[in-house]
Amino acid sequence: MANAYIQLVFKDGKAYSKYIPPTDGGEDVEISDAYEYIKSHGVQIDDMAALTEQMAEKKASEVLISNKCLLSDFDEKMSIKISLDHMKVTAEFEPPSAGGDLLGAGDIIEGLNSKGIIYGISQDAILDFVNNRRYYTPYVIANGDRPVIGHDARIIYNFNTNPSLRPKILPDGSVDFKNLNTVSIVNEGDLLATLIPADPGKPGEDVFGKEIPVREINDAKLVYGDHIKLSDDGTAIYSEIYGHVSLENGKVIVQDEFLVKSDVDNSTGNITYGGNVHIVGSVRSGFTVKAGGDIVVDGVVEGAYLDAGGQIIVRQGIHGMNKGMIKCKGALIAQFIESARVSTENYVETGSILYSDVNAKEDVRVMNKKGFIAGSSVRAGGKVESVTIGSEMGAATRIEVGIDPEKKARYNLLQRQIVDESQQIEKARPVIASYDQFVKSGKKLDSKNMAYLTTVLQKIDVLRTSLKTHREEFNALHQELLTSKHSKVVVHRQIFPGVTITISELSFTVKEESSYVQFEKKNGEIVSGPVSD
Repeated sequence: MANAYIQLVFKDGKAYSKYIPPTDGGEDVEISDAYEYIKSHGVQIDDMAALTEQMAEKKASEVLISNKCLLSDFDEKMSIKISLDHMKVTAEFEPPSAGGDLLGAGDIIEGLNSKGIIYGISQDAILDFVNNRRYYTPYVIANGDRPVIGHDARIIYNFNTNPSLRPKILPDGSVDFKNLNTVSIVNEGDLLATLIPADPGKPGEDVFGKEIPVREINDAKLVYGDHIKLSDDGTAIYSEIYGHVSLENGKVIVQDEFLVKSDVDNSTGNITYGGNVHIVGSVRSGFTVKAGGDIVVDGVVEGAYLDAGGQIIVRQGIHGMNKGMIKCKGALIAQFIESARVSTENYVETGSILYSDVNAKEDVRVMNKKGFIAGSSVRAGGKVESVTIGSEMGAATRIEVGIDPEKKARYNLLQRQIVDESQQIEKARPVIASYDQFVKSGKKLDSKNMAYLTTVLQKIDVLRTSLKTHREEFNALHQELLTSKHSKVVVHRQIFPGVTITISELSFTVKEESSYVQFEKKNGEIVSGPVSD
């Protein structure tokens, strides 16, 4: 395909125009373009009508357009356009006059070089033009190489790396305690993680020969502990045992899990294990289970003692019988908590809390469809969230938020110790004053009274030192209580009168039944308002 064009012919001191028609569907030349082309070469058109007639009738013969023209022949011409990103050069060629010279491949390359274009020059495009000249047709005559973008190395883990994953709320509002997916069990030979190696990419180069750099790539490495095997090519790790896998500070850890296929009772005795413990049955009253990792109980926990370095999951709930204790450093998740003492350094997620004492450093959520807290003491460093709090029967219910329960217990203990130590010091003052008066009267104390006075003075000194230390710690905790933020009590359905709410150092007793309300500390007081996200 070639576009139409006008070629100038100079002879005998005159100028002629020659119309070259388009081929293979090429575009025709407009009269205005022909006029501009002729004028651009300095030809004075004497017979515009002849030119117009030539263009209209597509006459291929030479048409006289200037009776007096002393111009010389001119050569073929190349014009170029360089893209803004310097990655592409497009060339168009203008025909020579009938006696002008044609550009050769070397001339074209030399012309590009003169513009600084030295990279990505297309020999094919140049030869295409030289062998089949098409004027006013764009030729992509040079291309830069764009950089090949690499990627960071990354690791794909084939297990849950989020130990705080919470149970899902089902469409009917109930909590799915059966499919928690918070404990990652692995079998021998299971793929644990795959390393996708880094690709450094490749720098690019523009048509001026300037390098286009790629960004620096971050590498990664598979870090793992015992019971794990590395593949021959170093890109995958596999478990060598049956157990539990977790990610701790970027390191893949596999621990062999202690599996109890029955109840924890007289047949098993107490259990102490450094890894994870999975109990298929229940934990009967009076027994102890201690684990360095997680404890998972498929049945119920009665009045037992459970202590876990990780999380505790009780699929069928805790029925404490007012005995035993449940404590863990990770989250505690249970179907229900009844007549039990619970303490966790993480959060609590349960369907109901009844007649229990619950402490959590983070949040306590009771968000089953009929989730309630009644007749219980619940303390949380973060927030307490429940469908219902309290009961129509007025069972004593106390909710405390805003400080770590352990710190609050310490705060209360210090308060009592300060009062006790102050009272002891005050009681000793009259004794010291009496001995002082006795000595001032000129009398001497016998050895027995002197020993007693020395003992009292030493005790006072110890009490004063202790009182000073306790007051400093108490004041620091008190300040923490005053400045604690982001703590609230959220009720998604109903809260009954008689419920006591404590936020930091402030307490409030609910007087009237309320619905869909939250309580939080603002401007030094506890205020209520609608539930917000």
